[in-house]
Amino acid sequence: MKINTNGININCQIDGPEGAPWIVFSNSLATSCAMWDEQAATLNGPYRVLRYDQRGHGGTDAPAGRYTFDTLLTDALGLLNALHIDKAHFAGLSMGGATALGLVERHPERFNRIIVCDSPCQSTLQSAQQWEERIAIAQKQGIEALVEPTVSRWFPPETVAKNPPHLDKVRAMFRSTPVNGFIGCAAALADHDYASAITKVKHPVLFLVGEKDAPAPAMRKLHEKLAGSRYVELPGAGHISNMDRPAEFNRAIIDFLAAG
Repeated sequence: MKINTNGININCQIDGPEGAPWIVFSNSLATSCAMWDEQAATLNGPYRVLRYDQRGHGGTDAPAGRYTFDTLLTDALGLLNALHIDKAHFAGLSMGGATALGLVERHPERFNRIIVCDSPCQSTLQSAQQWEERIAIAQKQGIEALVEPTVSRWFPPETVAKNPPHLDKVRAMFRSTPVNGFIGCAAALADHDYASAITKVKHPVLFLVGEKDAPAPAMRKLHEKLAGSRYVELPGAGHISNMDRPAEFNRAIIDFLAAG
């Protein structure tokens, strides 16, 4: 379905029984809510599952220009308001992970448990430069030029060599991402910082990351700084850890939510 909020139409999908607790899933850069198919299939019994395409992705509008995380947070909050969701668990991966942490820092009254996956939740001078380089490639050469280099960065070499079916699913989502959406969200990723305020978070937080994902060390540090948080590292998984290790990923989420 499409929900109009914050000046755009946001594509979203709802699974699970009415009246069940809400859990929201927020996608990474260059994917769509289809990245959460395995999680929705597993959780849509005990939970009401909301998946949505972030601005510029999937079926959501892709306005031109550089986006900010303030805009992405406002999109998510507007979606919750439009659907009359007063309180929810919120999970996100990579860009979605930063969205999750940013939302609970800005609007703590709207959330229960937070799941931050495969995201350091903070840009650096080096990462900002890398994002600007990728933006330039997208502008000059289009999305296709970024597909294979990104797959090689997101997944361990042994996974890329085996080329399991979920890699083609990722490639397809990447190729379907509008250039405007990639550029807009890459600009947001080049300039954000929710890690610095981590100690202010009072909610239960799960940091969930692939063992072979680059943000793992930064996420361990976030866990160490946030008293009472939980940290789970998925053996052998890369950046899109929920698709690399869906069963282990789902178990970590189920256990975390059940602890409440």
